[in-house]
This record gives sequence, structure tokens and C-alpha cells, in this order.
Amino acid sequence: MIELNPSSNLLEQDPYEYELQDVAEAQLFRDIYPYDEIPKTPFNHRRVPMNMPKEIWLTDTTFRDGQQSRAPYTVKQMVDIYKLIARLGGPKGIVRQSEFFVYTKKDREALEQCMSLGYKFPEITTWIRAKKEDFELVHDIGIKETGILVSCSDYHIFKKLNMTRRQAYDHYLGVVKEAFAAGISPRCHLEDLTRADFYGFVVPFVNALIELSHEANVPVRIRMCDTMGYGLPYTGTALPRSVPGIVYGLHHYSDVTSEMLEWHGHNDFYMGVANAVSAWLYGACGINCSLLGIGERTGNVPLEAMVMQYASMRGTLDGMDTTAITEIAEYFEKELGYNIPPMTPFVGSAFNLTRAGVHADGIMKDAEIYNIFDTEKILNRPAEVSISNTSGLAGIAYWLNKHYKLSPERQVGKQDWLVQEMKKQIDEMYADGRTTVMGEDELVMLVKRNCADKRCALKLED
Repeated sequence: MIELNPSSNLLEQDPYEYELQDVAEAQLFRDIYPYDEIPKTPFNHRRVPMNMPKEIWLTDTTFRDGQQSRAPYTVKQMVDIYKLIARLGGPKGIVRQSEFFVYTKKDREALEQCMSLGYKFPEITTWIRAKKEDFELVHDIGIKETGILVSCSDYHIFKKLNMTRRQAYDHYLGVVKEAFAAGISPRCHLEDLTRADFYGFVVPFVNALIELSHEANVPVRIRMCDTMGYGLPYTGTALPRSVPGIVYGLHHYSDVTSEMLEWHGHNDFYMGVANAVSAWLYGACGINCSLLGIGERTGNVPLEAMVMQYASMRGTLDGMDTTAITEIAEYFEKELGYNIPPMTPFVGSAFNLTRAGVHADGIMKDAEIYNIFDTEKILNRPAEVSISNTSGLAGIAYWLNKHYKLSPERQVGKQDWLVQEMKKQIDEMYADGRTTVMGEDELVMLVKRNCADKRCALKLED
């Protein structure tokens, strides 16, 4: 049958309808995933069209996947963080949803306190076991959408669930019907999608989900879970690892609209952000993230990273408050005792810090030379320098001007006596065998000692 596709405005032939392949043995893709070797990157040179949705957004799993890999948050901490996420997402709700557990009294109390704030965004959703009593629980709380686990690779179906594909298929559909009966819109988490038989199980299963959704007149969201971080964003890569192929396939062969497609990736092979952007480009509206990327094993896609990618792709922040990112990082370190690796983009202590004297000299002349963007404006984090034997006169001068917030007319330069004297004293420390960078307290003491000398033009009491 040939019909006009309203999306492409072209006559298109209806695709072949894929049926469940109930295989006798698990398909483990051993040629791609040999286990005793690094996973292989297969190409089949099949290209699918980019299909960037009109609207794109982010969702958050800090309190679900993020909380599975760290000490549980307190109620107050969850409420505080939820407020910061709401501020980051802005009035347009670019961070559209945040998912919570509901199993403990503490989780339910945090959820209820966050709901009582009355924020439109991020909408509170949950993640539950596929059980009738759990659906009734979230319905009674007032939740409209919940995530349920529908593992789709043979690794999970055969090895973890000890089922056949047909048994898993029937079980999952029965669970979705129970969600409909409870008045809940399910978000189906296709666990381990990048090791699944896409045409033999995934497409026919999602087709059945969409058919049930139409019959019940209740939406079903499809979360594409790259559980092990195997996804690849490259053009022409083969399934099951191809992110473009997965998104296009579910959109084209299963009629899942972009609004109902959401990517959830992990960072095991450092591909988390690249895969998430690829999912956007090829037709998914939603990207599921966690703050600071905290999640299972190597973590999820960092929410703050995708905020930057959103602005880069759209050319606007659309009202997002990126200064909240710095406050979130400070909260995690000071209130939660979480150590953020210094080099972590946007949130690490060294992400916009330079150590080399030649770089500091450039920053003194114009911060744009060595700073990725105006980090003071966008993140409330001015560019910084660390002081060591490689910082040079320029680094010391820059540190003094920034640390003491010296006005333009009071700022010191490389020829200033204080700068020259500090460099001489610092060089002597390293000549005596010091190997570590100077601490802030040490530098302050050095400044105070030298400022007592009448030759010092900098008067700290001013």
C-alpha cells in the first residue's frame, strides 16, 4: 500500500510488518560481543535520514538511576536538588521530568514534598516493578506516568528472566494492560536495547505496545536504554549498536512518534553524550540524564552536559539558568561530601583553570584566548589559574587580581614589585624540592607577608 507521509510529504510504501521471532537459543551477537575481547564496531553502510524534532527536551534520573550508585539521599537533600533542577530547566521546562523511587517511606515523603511545591516542571514520574500493587500505589499518589522495566535482549530474556521471547513478550504486554487498568501511562524501559534482536523482538514488541496504546487511548513512552553503553553514533553503523538505526527503526517501523521516544544512555565507552546528541538528531525528543552523570558503573549522560548541547544545537538556552549548575556542584561537594574529579567539564574545580604561565599570560590579555566561553557569565565561574613554578609572572598577577577582586585601576601586572617578589620566593620553594601546586591559604600568607614591606604598592586594607 502506498500512502502520502505527512512528515516527509512523499509517497511511501508501507514497510514490511515484522513479527516476533521466538528462537530456540539466545541470540547473543558473539561476533560483535565476544566478551573476551573489546566489542566490535560493525558497519553496514546503511544511512538513515536525520530527523531533528521541532521540540527537544531533557529528563532527569538523579533520584532513580543516580541514587542506585551512591548513598541514598535524605528527604531534604532530594527536595533541595529538585529545586535546583527546576531552576536549571527554566520556565519553559527544558528539563521536563524527574523520576523517583516510591518503595521506602523516605522516597515517598521526598516525592510528596516535591509535588507540594507545585512546579509545572520538572513533572514528577516514578519507576516501579511490573506489579499490580505498584501501579495502584503510584496512582494513589497522583502520578500520571511511571517507568516499567521491559528487558529486551536475549541476555536478559534467556539468562536473567529464564524465559523465551514469546513468554517475555506476553508477560510485558500483560503488565502494560495492568498499567492502563490502573489509569497510569507506562514508560517502557527497553533494557539492554543495544544487544537486542531489533527486528526479531524489539520492533514486533513495540508494535504491539503501540497497538495497545491506541486501543486504550493511553500514551506509551518508549525509553531506549543503552544499558551497557554499547551504542554508537556513527553514520552507517549496523544494528544493534547503531543509535541512528535504533531511533529511525522505532520511528519508521513501529510508528513511535518523536515525542514518545526517549534515549537513556550510559558512558562505559565514553560515548554517552555523543550518543544522546545522535538520538536527538535522528528523531528522539527526550534525553534522560542524571546530575553530574552519576549512575550505574561509569554513569549516565550528565544533565549539565546536555544543557550545553541543547544550547549549542538550538542556539539558545530557552530560559535555562546555567548558573544553577555551579550551585548544584557546590551542593554535591559541600552538603553530600561528593568528590567531583577536578577535570570534569563545567563542574570540576579545574575545568577552567590554567597552570601554564604562557596560558595565564594569554588570559590576562583576553580570557577568551584560553577559556571555552564566558564561564563567569554562563556558570558564575571566572577563569582561574593555579600557581606553581610554571605559572610565571602572568599567572601570579592574574591570581592576585582575581582573588582580591581588584578594580581595573588597582590591578597589578607582571612588572609589579609584589608579583616579582612572590615569583622569586615561589621559585625558591620549587628549587628546594617542592612538587605540588601552591594552596590558596599559602598564597594568601605570602601576600600578607610581602604586603608588610613598604615597597609593596598593594594595600590590602583599602
